[in-house]
Amino acid sequence: MYEVRLRRDLALQQVNIAIQSTAFAPKSVASRLSDLNDQEREVQELAFKSADFAPQVKIADDMLKAYYDKNSSQFETPEQAKAEYVVLNNDVLTSQITVTDADIKAYYEQNAKRYSVDEQRRASHILLTIKKDASDADKAAAKAKAERLLAQVRKNPSDFAKIAKENSEDPGSAERGGDLDYFSKGMMVKPFEEAAYKLKQGEISDLVQSDSGYHIIQLTGVKPASVKTLDEVKGEIAAEIKMQQAAKKYTELSEIFANTVYEQADSLKPVADKLKLKIEMAANLARQPTSSVAPTVPYNNAKFLKALFSDDAIKNKRNTEAVEIAPNTLVAGRIIEYKPASKRPFEEVKNIVRERVMQIEAVNLAKKAGETKLAALKTKDDAAGFTNVKTASRTKANDFDGTVLAAVMKADVTKLPAYVGVDVQGKGYSIFRIGKVTQPAVLDNARRQAEQQQVANALAQQEMMAYIDVLKQKAKTKILKPVSADADSQGSNDTK
Repeated sequence: MYEVRLRRDLALQQVNIAIQSTAFAPKSVASRLSDLNDQEREVQELAFKSADFAPQVKIADDMLKAYYDKNSSQFETPEQAKAEYVVLNNDVLTSQITVTDADIKAYYEQNAKRYSVDEQRRASHILLTIKKDASDADKAAAKAKAERLLAQVRKNPSDFAKIAKENSEDPGSAERGGDLDYFSKGMMVKPFEEAAYKLKQGEISDLVQSDSGYHIIQLTGVKPASVKTLDEVKGEIAAEIKMQQAAKKYTELSEIFANTVYEQADSLKPVADKLKLKIEMAANLARQPTSSVAPTVPYNNAKFLKALFSDDAIKNKRNTEAVEIAPNTLVAGRIIEYKPASKRPFEEVKNIVRERVMQIEAVNLAKKAGETKLAALKTKDDAAGFTNVKTASRTKANDFDGTVLAAVMKADVTKLPAYVGVDVQGKGYSIFRIGKVTQPAVLDNARRQAEQQQVANALAQQEMMAYIDVLKQKAKTKILKPVSADADSQGSNDTK
């Protein structure tokens, strides 16, 4: 299967490369686009703020009612539910389990090795490495140097760390004077371990050869083997026994839980009594989890809420099925109270409607005044009332928001000054006067080359899409309906 997939992918790559490699970005086009990207425009703003036009707004009741009727979804109270639920998981079962001292003692004796610590030793070493392909002469030279260093440290054992720091070729320990910290059997290569475990504290070994090279070892510490007492590990063992028993108990009870909430679907009390579970309550639940509640809280789980808001659970107030919301965690719930989504009465939200209509009408007046002024400015230039000059550019940080910057940079500047009007979201309308356009010198050639490659890539993708369209026409393929993300995830196919 892998070979078939790989063969198919390689064939597709050859097709892609053959088609996409025919595309190229003319340097003049790429340079023009880069110039537009670097271009700077000196801009002044004349703002028509909606707040300034608010006193001119006149609102009739029919305007408020029309807005209310047209935007009814804005004034809906979302559906809510109050529900009770029960949880079966290891935590709940652990709380039901009692562990005796006899249980703890038996476990301790059966697992004595877990609570024992083998002897550990601490050592420092000097390492002279030997490469795998080293010549006999190199090996002899390394051994001769190691023997000289061994003589030095035996003569002055207190200088071991100093000599190791200056001569050891082990980058991990040389800076620490060769110190390797504590280790137990099985952690070091065999020749090193055997030598270290033969030494007494403070002793220095003979030369020890391993695959890494020559070692000189000094034993600096010994921690004898020890065993933790029963009292030291009593709490740990009790928790371990509870966890094991809870996992086993969950396996036994999960089927009983699921069957009981299904068979006695009018109440959660039977399953709560049978399995000694607590019935919990949750209010103001919606169909989707809420960010104000931790996602680990059982009733804030998407799978559980989907089951809780099913038609059967809402209409008949029946138990949900047992929903697994996490490993070894089952939840079942039942709606106690349900409030469907409802439209708030007009009189209740009239003031809110008035504020929104007032804002809309003020924005409309501001825009109307702005558009009138814009038409006049295009006939006769007049800089009166505009703010100080600011520089707008696509590549430099500025105070313009995205909508304004896009409008300013798209404006036709074949004749200056140029004017452009922009709806400023929720604030009114602004006119921008473009007085000067400058083209900075090219300083970043690397970025320009990257931009040229981006243009080439875009053209290559365009060539590929054109090729695919031709294939569709030849195969008489027709897209009947775009495939939605949800439908695609469910494996549906809306093409023919």
